[in-house]
Amino acid sequence: MGKRIIVTGGSGKAGQYVIDYLLDQGHQVLNLDLTPLPAPFSDRVHTIRVDLADSGQVYSAFTSHFKLTEPFREPLDLLPDALIHLAGYSRNMIVPDNETFRGNALSTYNVIEAACRLGIKKIVTASSVTVYGVSYAEGDVDYPSFPVHEEVDTNPMDTYAISKVCGERIARGFARRFGTDNYVLRIGPVVAPHEYKGTVFDSYIKTPEKWAAHGWGYTDARDLGQMCDLAVQKDGLKFQIFNAVNDEITNYTPSAAGFLARVCPDVPHTREMDARETPCTNKKMKEVLGFRQNHPWQTYYET
Repeated sequence: MGKRIIVTGGSGKAGQYVIDYLLDQGHQVLNLDLTPLPAPFSDRVHTIRVDLADSGQVYSAFTSHFKLTEPFREPLDLLPDALIHLAGYSRNMIVPDNETFRGNALSTYNVIEAACRLGIKKIVTASSVTVYGVSYAEGDVDYPSFPVHEEVDTNPMDTYAISKVCGERIARGFARRFGTDNYVLRIGPVVAPHEYKGTVFDSYIKTPEKWAAHGWGYTDARDLGQMCDLAVQKDGLKFQIFNAVNDEITNYTPSAAGFLARVCPDVPHTREMDARETPCTNKKMKEVLGFRQNHPWQTYYET
C-alpha cells in the first residue's frame, strides 16, 4: 500500500530521482524545497517553499495538505507516514563554512524534532560517506580500515562532514527519546544517468588512484530511490546507519583488496572483501534492507 511521504530537498538532483521512484511505487509525495520541481514532476507533486532553518515553517509544512485542490479533500489531521530529509548544502564552499554548518545542522534538527513531536514514526535522513574523514581532509588522509563499514570511526575535519555527523547524532538522540525509526543513509557521490558519460566518471575508471576522496564508489541516483523506499518500508529498527552506495568498485580491477593494498598499503583490512566490493561497503544495507542494485556502472559507462 502506498504511503504519504514528505521529501525535503526533492527539487535537487538526487531528490528528483528519489521522488520519481517513490511515485512509481504508488506513494504520495509532498516536496519541501526553496525551488519548485521541474516538469513533469510539478504536475504530480506539490512543492511548498520552506526555509527548513525556520522551525515554525517546518511544523506548519509538516501538517499541510499534500495537494492543492478547491475545496480541500484531505482530512486536516492526516499526518505523513514518513519523512525523507535530503535538503541541505551538498558540499563545502557553496556558502561560507559557518553557513554550511548552520544550514545543515539546524535544518536537520528542525525536521527531525518536528517529525518526532508530531508523531511521524519513520524518518530517513541523508548523510554522506564524507563523514569517514577522507573526502575533504586537509592533505592526504587514509581510511581507518577496509572495508569501510558503518561502525568505523567518523572523524572528519571539514565543516560539511562535521555537519553531517551532527545530523546523525540528532537522529540517534531523537530515536532514543521518542522511540521512532530514524534511519541514516551515508550516500556516496550521486551519479545521474547522463553523468556516466562525463569526464569525472571517466576519470574514476581511467585514473582510479586519484579518487580515494570518493571512496572508489558511487550512488546511482535511481538506486538511491530504491534505498529510500526500502528504508520507508522496513519498520522497527529504531536508529540505524547504512552506507547507501552501489555494489562495485569504480574501476576494472579484478581484486578490490589488491587495488587497495597498492594505493593504501598502510591501511589494515578487517575481513576478506568480495572480489569487486565497494570499499565503503553496502553489505549491511543489502542484508538488513534487502537492497539489490538495478544500475551497475558497467551498464552505462562507455570506454
